[in-house]
Amino acid sequence: MRTVAPERFRAVMGHFATGVTVVTATSANGPVGMTANAVCSLSLDPLLLLVCFDNGARTLPVVAEGERFGVNVLAKGQEPLARLFASKAPEDQKFAEVPHSVHDGIPVIEGVLAWVGCTLQELIPGGDHTIGIGTVTAAEAGTGEPLIWYRGGYG
Repeated sequence: MRTVAPERFRAVMGHFATGVTVVTATSANGPVGMTANAVCSLSLDPLLLLVCFDNGARTLPVVAEGERFGVNVLAKGQEPLARLFASKAPEDQKFAEVPHSVHDGIPVIEGVLAWVGCTLQELIPGGDHTIGIGTVTAAEAGTGEPLIWYRGGYG
């Protein structure tokens, strides 16, 4: 059986353009968030959304404990937000200058292209990631163009 090196797999999958999101939740110390592009609608009946969390993501235990999360779909021009929430900066610093509101316990970043609120239904191990499945409880869309991740860069 042939195997594919992780670097090769990453390079090949980089040819699949994806949207860029910030997954948010609320901890006892305030809002937390992380950049994610492994996000998709999973089901229309019932309404389900899927998010893949790196096992080391600080947002994952907050989602597991609070059982609520939001997916903020970033718009063209919001690359600085994507970089901020992908950083290892302390969570309180990430949100310090990011305008946001809270909808049913979920931080919603102002100016995003769209956002979806979810109640955690299940966490499933998936290698070096954990697959989170959420029941959709809110969904709103704005106008504009999406921020895209393609071949290792924003576009």
